[in-house]
Amino acid sequence: MKYRKIRAIISGGGTGGHIFPALSIANKLKELNPETEILFVGAEGRMEMEKVPAAGYRIEGLPIAGLQRSLSLSNLALPFKVVKSVSMAKRLIREFKPDIAIGVGGYASAPLLWAAGRLGIPTLIQEQNGYAGLTNKILGKKAKSICVAYEGMEKFFPADRIVISGNPIRKEIVPATPQTKAEAMEFYGLDPEKKHIFIVGGSLGSGTLNNAMKKWITDGCPGGNDVEVIWQCGKWYKSSVDAFMTETRNAGKNISGIRYSDFIMRMDLAYAVADVVISRSGASSVSELCAARKATIFVPSPNVAEDHQTHNAMALVRKDAALMVKDSEADEKLMKTACDLIENQERITLLEENIGRLALRDAAMTIAEEIYRIIG
Repeated sequence: MKYRKIRAIISGGGTGGHIFPALSIANKLKELNPETEILFVGAEGRMEMEKVPAAGYRIEGLPIAGLQRSLSLSNLALPFKVVKSVSMAKRLIREFKPDIAIGVGGYASAPLLWAAGRLGIPTLIQEQNGYAGLTNKILGKKAKSICVAYEGMEKFFPADRIVISGNPIRKEIVPATPQTKAEAMEFYGLDPEKKHIFIVGGSLGSGTLNNAMKKWITDGCPGGNDVEVIWQCGKWYKSSVDAFMTETRNAGKNISGIRYSDFIMRMDLAYAVADVVISRSGASSVSELCAARKATIFVPSPNVAEDHQTHNAMALVRKDAALMVKDSEADEKLMKTACDLIENQERITLLEENIGRLALRDAAMTIAEEIYRIIG
């Protein structure tokens, strides 16, 4: 099939969980037709304003911001930012003349998609989570298509416009082979005779996961005699973890089996080597773990809108495809649960089989085809 050149605006961002799917959709559209023109629209001061240009795409920023849950003077300026953002979005749409506007979630998607609808531009929403946010629920009423990653989303969106696409993920995230596992052992300097836990808290890190890990180390790593750990602590927490590990080492404790860093350069190899993964349950993380087919313990973050990470995790827990430990119980339960699981190969195999069945591997192509269907 030949895909014609199109013009698309992609809006949203704020976190990697929104930005990566947006870039994946853009890359797929450019792959289908290199002459396709794409404009990103983000929120000023947010992560997308740096990440999108680094990926080779033009981006325009809107002054939109989120409503602060606590009393804040910045909330008084929000109505003015909304009005200005909508006005700027209309100007960008008139100048760029897109065939379609695509929203991936995040502050900027609301004014951009609302303005697109008012100007007669068809819209598509990509909802990553198992519980739709308020903005997407409102925008979904007028969207031509809503691409989702979970079943049961008709409680949020018109059923006849839902497409189960999955979330676009990095193409290198696939089930491990003996070759990739051997490469991962060498890359991370691990012992192939031991078992391995990978703890990932996202690019900024997770205080909860870090604290659970610190407590486990302080307690002497109970149950972890034959376990090595790759611990991604995040850049916000790196200095405090450095101090903790130095203190622990100076106290004479053996922590040679723990590899920690603020950032994971080769996520594909970290997944490949892991017997058990401990992770937050953001939408992109869940989709990658399904694709990697990993036995996973999710610790949903409580600091997200509509508690959507718990909904994401429970969608897998209900299908016996993952385990879950509550954020408030992580200190006491998390590492014990992980060490118990890593000794139960039969349980690991079952979890791997069940999570692998939930993988939707070519989400970007499914979304791209839906975009072309809408445009006609």
